[in-house]
Amino acid sequence: MTEPHELFSALGDRTRLGVLTALARSGPATATELAATIPVTRQAISKHLAALDAVGLVTRHQEGREVRYQFEADALDTVASWATDTAGTWDRRLDRLRRSLE
Repeated sequence: MTEPHELFSALGDRTRLGVLTALARSGPATATELAATIPVTRQAISKHLAALDAVGLVTRHQEGREVRYQFEADALDTVASWATDTAGTWDRRLDRLRRSLE
């Protein structure tokens, strides 16, 4: 399972987030198709896709001579779980602080 910090690192890059957003909105695409809509080179898109693939946010599918990439929403479950756990921890801490101040 991918660690939350690895996902946040991948999502923290503006271009990678743009690539992921494009795939989430439009569905599977090649690096060439993504480069036509995102203002960076195809080679840069390929590197960003490799980083997203490494943490499980996209998967590669070979279709003939093309490689299509698909957004994997389930990978964000790790981030959602982390956020829920962290929110619960802070809620408990703030409740204890509130009670001690009353």
